[in-house]
Amino acid sequence: MLARYPVIFNPSARSQRGRRTMRFLMTHAQRFTLYASRSAEDATALAAELAGRGEPIVVAAGGDGTLNAVVQGLAGSSTALGVLPAGTMNVFARELGLPFTSLRKSLDVLCQEYVKEVDLFEVNGHAFVQMAGVGFDAQVIEETTWETKKVFGPLAYLMSAVRVLGEKPPKMRITCDDGRVQEGVCVLAGNGSLYGGQVKLFRKADNTDEMLDVLVFTEAGYRLVLEAVKGLATGAIDAGNSTVQYLQAKSFTIECDREVPLEADGEYLGRKSEVSLKPAERKLRVIAPENPKERIFESVLKNLVNIPRRNID
Repeated sequence: MLARYPVIFNPSARSQRGRRTMRFLMTHAQRFTLYASRSAEDATALAAELAGRGEPIVVAAGGDGTLNAVVQGLAGSSTALGVLPAGTMNVFARELGLPFTSLRKSLDVLCQEYVKEVDLFEVNGHAFVQMAGVGFDAQVIEETTWETKKVFGPLAYLMSAVRVLGEKPPKMRITCDDGRVQEGVCVLAGNGSLYGGQVKLFRKADNTDEMLDVLVFTEAGYRLVLEAVKGLATGAIDAGNSTVQYLQAKSFTIECDREVPLEADGEYLGRKSEVSLKPAERKLRVIAPENPKERIFESVLKNLVNIPRRNID
């Protein structure tokens, strides 16, 4: 008898991809027990309840926001996270080497039930699997409304970024667990190597090495943007005469001269003047491809030769 996986999803997803996801779940309903979430808090509560029942696998069907909410509920448990990537960027799915353009192929990976343990970190007690931001990028998220995203798409974030660049930056003091200290105006922390999609911004990152990679931007304004663009283009944001410092440590504390915005896995968390980045109590168990490098190579090759494919099948 085929396994039925508990799947947490957002039934009110308004994008075309969200509608395709619903059709996929309905088409394969014999493989799933569906749990509709009304909010991120609801998804977290559902995941925690399912883990408390002893479910071996709980699946998040959606984008990085849905996934992060489910992770909050699974953190600290032995229940493995399954991923059916259905968002815009699917950053964690890409990091795992999942076939992020195909729900059907992701279901094939899920059915193989190969479990990988990955590091799980927390920012002020909120778990994240991919990255966290303190300052600039979190403020861009804070100031970008759903209405502007609907009208302008990705350009909405650029519009917010331009506004934020004109503001006086905060001053931050970043302290590593080994005593190293660095000052800056903005911090990005990476558990995995990817930021915002396909860009390998944290070039040394490995989500199984128990280390967190942190980029400290020491200058604000358009220099910050230039360094970020260089990092996105070259994958070596701290090379040469860069004003960005690359740090690795097990944990960090950040003291700011005022309250600054925080985000984790792209989800806005509010404002704080003191920030703690540290490992969660236990690692996260994830259903992942057994040979992800081969899958990534195949995906890159397809892009190079421009083989047409459907986004979700």
